[in-house]
Amino acid sequence: GSEEEGRPGGGGDLRPTRSELCICARHMAASSLWDELVVAASTGGSSGTVVSICVFTAVLCLCLVAGHLLEENKWVNESITALIIGCIVGALIFLLSKGRNSHILRFDEQLFFIYVLPPIIFNAGFQVKKKQFFHNFLTIMSFGVFGVFISVAIVSAGTSFYWLLPKVGFGKLDAVDYLALGVIFSSTDTVCTLQVISQDETPRLYSLVFGEGVVNDATSVVLFNAIKNMDITKIKSGAVLKVIGDFLYLFATSTILGATIGLFTAYVLKALYFGRHSTDREVALMALMAYLSYMLAELLSLSGILTVFFCGIVMSHYAWHNVTESSRITTRHIFATLSFIAETFIFLYVGMDALDMDKWKTTQASFKTSIGIFGVIISLILLGRAAFVFPLSILSNFMSGNSEKAPITFKHQVVIWWAGLMRGAVSIALAYNQFTFSGVTQDPVHATIITSTIVVVFFTTLVFGFLTRPMISAMLPQHRHREPAGGRSTGSNSPKDEFILPFLGDEDASGSGSGFVQAKRSISMMLERPIHTVHIYWRKFDDRFMRPIFGGPRSY
Repeated sequence: GSEEEGRPGGGGDLRPTRSELCICARHMAASSLWDELVVAASTGGSSGTVVSICVFTAVLCLCLVAGHLLEENKWVNESITALIIGCIVGALIFLLSKGRNSHILRFDEQLFFIYVLPPIIFNAGFQVKKKQFFHNFLTIMSFGVFGVFISVAIVSAGTSFYWLLPKVGFGKLDAVDYLALGVIFSSTDTVCTLQVISQDETPRLYSLVFGEGVVNDATSVVLFNAIKNMDITKIKSGAVLKVIGDFLYLFATSTILGATIGLFTAYVLKALYFGRHSTDREVALMALMAYLSYMLAELLSLSGILTVFFCGIVMSHYAWHNVTESSRITTRHIFATLSFIAETFIFLYVGMDALDMDKWKTTQASFKTSIGIFGVIISLILLGRAAFVFPLSILSNFMSGNSEKAPITFKHQVVIWWAGLMRGAVSIALAYNQFTFSGVTQDPVHATIITSTIVVVFFTTLVFGFLTRPMISAMLPQHRHREPAGGRSTGSNSPKDEFILPFLGDEDASGSGSGFVQAKRSISMMLERPIHTVHIYWRKFDDRFMRPIFGGPRSY
């Protein structure tokens, strides 16, 4: 028939003719299936979104299989595997799309903070060994809070000096941008190191690295938001104190909110006993309340990271004991699984985003300038970590005094320093938040910052990540040892197995002066071991008042 047969509606009909369909068919035959998938993903729309999700899910499955096969490799871990696969897939997409695209999903920092980050942080709090975490609480806080302030000061000052970034040909930035750079490159990613350190053999070291990583992320996000809202033109002498005061307020209120929601969830599970009807409701309630704590904190302009982290700690301490045995097993695995998928998703995307040509074309920076910027940033990261890890470790050992807590040895200090050299998704998200609009920027200077951040994350994760396992194997020979009391990860939970303050027990009636001597000795021990003393008091208060209301077995 004629071409008009293909247009039953007449000349105004927009449906294709048979010849046009033949042309499309020949085009599809000439093009590969992957090319069509990439084009559909890059053009957007509902079909493009479905294609993007399908491809990304398939690549995630590939990461899981590859990570399983490389589990025993001493050079590669899950993060590096996902990063390399992401880079390979990004290169394939870039070639198949003829340079139009390198990834199948557009990065959105809001998507990252709302959907990807919460399960990672909540699982960190839910799985943490609380005894080790709170025994080392002051040291963890000094690394995660004061350490971030020191590192931000060094990186910000270093990048703003005329003989660093400007000297290598990089354009000038605003004061807020330099401060934001300090936060971006002070945010650590300790995943690579935590996958290597043994929690059973070196419980205190694991607790310090793990705790600093979580507190560092929370501090970085809170400090970044404070800096972003700062008006440099109206800055006064007390601006620094105001930033510190705002941070302490956000830290305290976010922690209280997370603990409150965790306690409320535990009370509801204990009072209503969901398990008698459905264990699914127990698991669903815990997961939804955890996510609600994060979103409620964001709604109130608090730190969602701190809120969901402490919500996870409280839920594991109380709510987890109020559900059935099957729900306990399910929650442990489902929260860990969600966290694992989110972490893999992040590193996979970073690998793809490294080949985004739009950003590289916008930078307009020469190769020499790019290398200079990269060298300056890496040097400041190394210096910023060393400036607080070693001094604060020495201070922590000095404050411990003659206590039974194991000191932070020099080798452990090196491991802690090394663990914080890697940069990850939080750095990427903060950089996008500060220097792009919905992931896109037309400013060459801002584009240079984005590409530099991607290169730093890529380099530190690959190079430092590759060297992590052999370095730790050399620094910490694999042999089982028992740390002194206060650093043990196993054993009885009863403080009777440790030391008990004299005034916590029955009074000795052997003499009138004995009470005064015991009180004096007790005060001395409190001054020497404040954290241990507070822990014992908390255990007694917890067993007498908290657990009967919110659930959980008695400590002793």
